This record gives sequence, structure tokens and C-alpha cells, in this order.
Amino acid sequence: MPQTRLDTARILAARRLIDPVFLDTPFYRCEALEPSLGCAVNIKLETANPVRSFKGRGTEVVASLLADADRRAVVCASAGNLGQALAWSGRTRGLDVTVVASRSATAAKLDRIRALGATLELVDGDHERARERAADLARNADIRLLEDSLDLETCEGAGTIGWELATAGTPFDTVLLALGGGALATGVGHVLKELAPQVEVVCVQALGAPALARSWRRRRVVTTASADTIADGVAGRFPIPAVLDDLLLVADDVVLVREASIVAGMRMLLDHAGLVVEPSAALGVAAILEDRDRFAGRSVATVLCGSNVDMAAHRRWTGGAQARDR
Repeated sequence: MPQTRLDTARILAARRLIDPVFLDTPFYRCEALEPSLGCAVNIKLETANPVRSFKGRGTEVVASLLADADRRAVVCASAGNLGQALAWSGRTRGLDVTVVASRSATAAKLDRIRALGATLELVDGDHERARERAADLARNADIRLLEDSLDLETCEGAGTIGWELATAGTPFDTVLLALGGGALATGVGHVLKELAPQVEVVCVQALGAPALARSWRRRRVVTTASADTIADGVAGRFPIPAVLDDLLLVADDVVLVREASIVAGMRMLLDHAGLVVEPSAALGVAAILEDRDRFAGRSVATVLCGSNVDMAAHRRWTGGAQARDR
């Protein structure tokens, strides 16, 4: 097993800290997708939980450990999903949660963070500016800074998904994972490399936010001046070196997909599977759409990582009922 920062024993222990509402999520073959995609498609549904994303697995670990240590405050930067998850996990344990986000973040995600009782601070600029501000707040107030993908709790929380995939008894030879900061990819990838090394781990990033994909290909950190994608959950510009090191050990390939393919993937999941997902969750399907020959005849698993999406935007992208009525 490649020596990443992660540890499978800690990942199994993390399951005991995570509220069961986030665990053992549905994993099933979605035959309705297969005629269009040309391969067997197995869906791991990480949207059927109180925060509608996989992020709750990691924040449950963080919040549990903070509460046990009698540390009562935590701050994070978030494009929306991590903030919601931390707010939910912190609220159940009496933690004071502050979330820093860009003013341009998806309004539905920001509204949910507020509704869950967290203090929300908005900054001008993108997610990288929010990360800087969160670090300043943590340093000045001497409270815990949760850094997604850098902090092992977020990666190992996501790694519990990998354990569920590997032990589900459903055969698959390829897994397609959304790639943003890297927590999902490194967590799931680590476990599969140990428990199911025959599975090809393919990470998928949006062409408009390619920093970590370029870094993986060049085996060194590559930053970008901007990020331009509807997949806001994966729109980072500054990869974390330690995360890249892990990704180099667990990812067999990293591919980039176009915006049109992401939209087509969302539409296909709605029309054929009855699932409303955010753009980041459609990256796996987008990868199949862009390279059907590569996946033809294979059995593919993909993690649908979130469904926190502005519904008006979703209707515009997918041609939903209200859009068709106009």
C-alpha cells in the first residue's frame, strides 16, 4: 500500500464518530443510465443526508474530536458544502462555528449555513480569499481552523465512503471521483488501493478549474490565476502540496471535462435517475460522456457527492419543467 498521510485503521475508527445518518449511503446499479453511457453504472448516493453532501462525514469527525477535547470554537472557509456540514455537526455538539465564504458563492448554500446557526462572514473575491480570511480569524481568536483536504479528518471521513464501496459486494472495475480540494479523491482512493487494488481510480476535474489536475500531471504544484466553472464545489486555484503527494499515490488518472459535459451529466441524472445534483456531482458521468470508448463494457462506480444547487440555475442548465414551460 502506498504510504499516504491517511491510515485505514483510523478511517474505520472514524465510522464510530460519525452520526449514522451519514453512513452506509445507497449504492446501486442504475441501469437506466447504461444505454446512453455504454457501461454498467453504479451510483454511490452521498446526497441523502441532512447536509446533502459527503462533507458531513469529515465534519462529524472534526466536531467529535473538538467536543471531546473541550474546544468549543472552529472556523472554516467554504464554497458552501463544508460550511453547511460543519454547521450541522457543530450545532449538535454545542460548538461555535464560523464559516467564511465568497459573496459570489451559491446563495442556497449560504442560506443553509445561516439556517444551521453558524456565523457566516462573506468576503470579496473567490474561495482562496475566503481561505486567507478564515486563517486570519483562527490565528487572531486562537481557535481551530478546519482546512478542507489538508486536515486528515476531512480526508479520512471521506475515506469511509471508500470502505463502504470496497465492502459492498457490488463488483466494479473503475471508480470516478470528483476532484476539488482532494479530500474525496484521496480518502476513497487510499482505501481502494488497500482493499481493492484492482479498481482503477480516476479523478475528474472541471476544465475551467484545472489546478490540481495539472499538478498531478506535472507532479508538482501548479496554480491558476482564476477558476471559471459552474462546478463551484471544485473550483480551487491553489492545490495543497501534501494533498498532491497523496493524490500522486492513489490516482491512476486525472481527467478534465468541459462545462457542456457537466451540464449533460446533470441532465442525464435528472432524466434517467430522477436525481437532482449539483455540478460537481455530475463530473463522473461527464467523464464517461466525453470518452465512451474508454469505459465501454466496463463496470463503473461514481460518487454523487452533493445536491446543494440553486434550483433556478439547475432548471436553466437541465431544461427542467419550469424552463420548458417558458
